[in-house]
Amino acid sequence: MEKKLKGLLAKLYRKNFLEKPELLYLLENITYRDAGLLFAYARKTRVKTYQRKVYLRSVVEFSNHCRNNCWYCGIRRENKKVERYRLPPETILACCASAYQAGYRTIVLQSGEDEFYTAAVLADLIQTIKREYPGMAVTLSIGEASREKYYRLYQAGADRFLLRHETIATDLYERYHPGMNLQQRLQCLKELKEIGFQTGAGFIVGLPGQTNEILAEELLFLTEFSPDMVGIGPLIPHPETPLGKSPAGSVEKTVILLALIRLLLPEVLLPVTTAVNTLDKYGWEKGLAAGANVIMPVVSPAECRRKYEIYKNKAGVDYAALPEIKKRVENAGFELDMSRGDHCKRLRPAAII
Repeated sequence: MEKKLKGLLAKLYRKNFLEKPELLYLLENITYRDAGLLFAYARKTRVKTYQRKVYLRSVVEFSNHCRNNCWYCGIRRENKKVERYRLPPETILACCASAYQAGYRTIVLQSGEDEFYTAAVLADLIQTIKREYPGMAVTLSIGEASREKYYRLYQAGADRFLLRHETIATDLYERYHPGMNLQQRLQCLKELKEIGFQTGAGFIVGLPGQTNEILAEELLFLTEFSPDMVGIGPLIPHPETPLGKSPAGSVEKTVILLALIRLLLPEVLLPVTTAVNTLDKYGWEKGLAAGANVIMPVVSPAECRRKYEIYKNKAGVDYAALPEIKKRVENAGFELDMSRGDHCKRLRPAAII
């Protein structure tokens, strides 16, 4: 590795910040093959904050209805080949019970942007989870909503909210998300953080037209916004979408970006997303070695998992496969932690409306 790259990585490790030209230089010049020093710094950084713990979140994909029409997503509104479903509250609660009994202490309620589930319905569901399963953290991943709805869900007891911004480039966002507005999405992220949620942002790696300069801007945005969680993953376009014939994003590039995010945001909760593990059978291990510290198995009913098809051949890992998960995590040099796994400096504040 050349001297300039080593110097920039050492500076990033010490200061947890680089200017855009420096980040761009790294992105233009570092390859997975010679990224050993980057990954070593990322691992040291995560161990300082979270030791060798890997947190598990159990995911309930409770609806594949979506009002949006994103160009890569299999559950987009105009895909008529999707077998749509909505789980009733009692089924969602049964999933929570299974996860809780298995030892999980975070449930992630994830869906398309489905307005069928009103604030009242979701608030009642969250309150029931909090009452029936003490110590269970509730994470929501349900897309854009009004500040009032977010506030009500936080007041009901939801702890975290994942809202990937997908891309910070306005032209790419509007091209691949017709009818949507990047500034509105960023405003939702701002409001979620203001209300008090542990807030997660994130982007797609490998969108057509994405450049290293855009990726440097992604990293700077995350540094400035300072989310509690960051979820990134390679593009895997569904064949029944306008981007269906586009190449998938690079796992190696994604893993390099994970390591850079760990160094820029030392305390962030950083999942190895399912997309990484779908494209690479050692995706978890590579992500954990690059500073990630969260894995998200699925607890949805088996008959629904094939219908929640954001992309084909999703490598969903069953929440009950704890021996397999434990083995893979330990083989990578880490240890499972079944606690809530909150951000290390985030206590739940009172909501701000």
